[in-house]
Amino acid sequence: MKYGIDRDSVVVITGASGGIGRATARVFGERGARVALLARGEEGLDGAAADVEKAGGRALPISVDVADHVAVEKAAQRVEDGFGSIDVWVNVAFSSVFAPFWEIEPDEFKRITEVTYLGYVNGTRAALKRMMPRERGVIVQCGSALAYRGIPLQSGYCGAKHAVQGLHDSLRAELLHACPGVKVTMVEMPGVNTPQFSWVLSRLPRRAQPVPPIYQPEIAADALLYAAEHPRRREYWVGGSTVGTLIANKFAAGLLDRYLARTAFSSQQTEQKRPPDQAANLWEPADGTGGRDYGAHGRFDEEAHPHSPQLWAAKHKYLVGAATAGAAATGAAVGAARLLRR
Repeated sequence: MKYGIDRDSVVVITGASGGIGRATARVFGERGARVALLARGEEGLDGAAADVEKAGGRALPISVDVADHVAVEKAAQRVEDGFGSIDVWVNVAFSSVFAPFWEIEPDEFKRITEVTYLGYVNGTRAALKRMMPRERGVIVQCGSALAYRGIPLQSGYCGAKHAVQGLHDSLRAELLHACPGVKVTMVEMPGVNTPQFSWVLSRLPRRAQPVPPIYQPEIAADALLYAAEHPRRREYWVGGSTVGTLIANKFAAGLLDRYLARTAFSSQQTEQKRPPDQAANLWEPADGTGGRDYGAHGRFDEEAHPHSPQLWAAKHKYLVGAATAGAAATGAAVGAARLLRR
């Protein structure tokens, strides 16, 4: 089955108005795809649509709250009515609160979960309703290293991402059994330079920042595009920090608890005090009417890495494997030659 993205492809991206979703919309637009953009903020949606059109694709911006399953279903039907059958659905939308667990209110936990977890459920259900009868299609879940390893100050987000990971595991096995023509894959992300750190509700004394090392959103977008075109792999890990975190959590979770207790409070805050009037998009979009278009990038361009050797290796695993095998064979030959000279 062909998985390449081109001018005939219909793609839906949630959370498309800013950050990773915004950068992802642009790279699909560069392939000429017809890209439906789902998000709440009108200013950000208009900017995302302009990005897609400028890149060479066609855009359909739809203002929708992914926590509303009825609205998501109507949006999916609007996409098919306007663009045709959906080929790829990419779930990116989320919301969060930066604060210790005991400072997050019950209704805030509920809202985080409704957007960050149930938003993925709603998007996935709308996609499957259309893909399964056709026995074709790809769903890409934008995950996080925090889907495996929770960290301080982000308990609501980490809990929701853990839930998305459990959803992915169950759904993938079910599709392999019942409808193998529909693929689902997940991309685990590192800390990314997105506007979320300027608009997520925060109760921290200083400005929030991603856990270093920080990567540019184009790296995340490239990974999501690659996953859409190569969906047979169950998941992708982006960034060396993601690999290190997941391995450390698997083999030394207790030590990692203590390390994060010492370092993760300060490493997620800059030296600058948090502005008292900082935007908060938990209940209302920061880029809605009267707001501004935040774009794909956050405040950390100077610190963010524009490349990920680990992602390159993941995309070229056969080449890396061949090189590794070649190096091993060369080493064995050199060792054998030394033995023969003795």
